[in-house]
Amino acid sequence: MTGWHGEKEVSIIAVPQAKTYTLKDIYALEGGQRAELIDGQLYMMSPPRTIHQRLILKLCQAIANYIDQKGGNCEVFPAPFAVFLNEDDKNYVEPDISVICKAEKIDGRGCHGAPDWVIEIVSPFTQQMDYGIKLFKYQTAGVREYWIVNPTTRIVNVFDFENGKDTKQYAFPDTIPSCIYPGLRIAIGDLLPKTPD
Repeated sequence: MTGWHGEKEVSIIAVPQAKTYTLKDIYALEGGQRAELIDGQLYMMSPPRTIHQRLILKLCQAIANYIDQKGGNCEVFPAPFAVFLNEDDKNYVEPDISVICKAEKIDGRGCHGAPDWVIEIVSPFTQQMDYGIKLFKYQTAGVREYWIVNPTTRIVNVFDFENGKDTKQYAFPDTIPSCIYPGLRIAIGDLLPKTPD
């Protein structure tokens, strides 16, 4: 979730908190603007980089292909896709990838409640969000599995919230097992082009 503003690369920016923001503020954003809402705090989002989009596409393909091959009923949604984490009007996120296994959570607006599996592609400018604020929020909301994929360090942190296991860390060339799909293993390095971005 990074972009360019003048000569500086920018990303998710917390709006000064003169008030508590709600879903009304999300829906009032002008065309093209995107933001996330966590506990009433608004975080503006900028356009993503190429590597970010490549990773989303390839990971979605790998996960969706596995689900289809196994005849599963979970669905995979890339951002922008609305996730209403809590039963309130102060939390709204757009995870880079959401895997949702309960059809009753999904309607025309998005997902109501926690996805089963969330993947975020981190940038140097979203680290506080992805490793801190969102990590806590996803865990407390009931997300079962959370991956943080870092293209800069080429490291993936895997959080198995469902089983309360310790965080595992993998390098891009490693074959990474999913927590909720024991048979699914992904080597992120194999998903990317061999030429640098």
